[in-house]
Amino acid sequence: MSFMSQELVWWITVFDLPAMAGLFWLIWRTRRDSDVAVDHLHKMLDHRSDQLREALNAFKLEVAKTYASHKDLRELEARLVGHLLRIESKLDATALKAEAIGAKTKL
Repeated sequence: MSFMSQELVWWITVFDLPAMAGLFWLIWRTRRDSDVAVDHLHKMLDHRSDQLREALNAFKLEVAKTYASHKDLRELEARLVGHLLRIESKLDATALKAEAIGAKTKL
């Protein structure tokens, strides 16, 4: 071997192989850590999703227990419409009276 090839072999042996091994180890460790982190996030997401589903079901049950039924809402709407119609008729009568008084004052 020539001097140049011995120096090249020495360079590869001393610097390149340990550097490549270090890079390989770094990549392998990063991949392993990311896999562990992804598994942890997946488990946490499943757990939180289950908690959210349970809370939503509990809320639906609470709504079903405490809120008014359609029948009650229809009765309330009918009462409100009746009251509004009476108010409207009173306002119409008052407007007619005011119009009549206004017509008398112009004469």
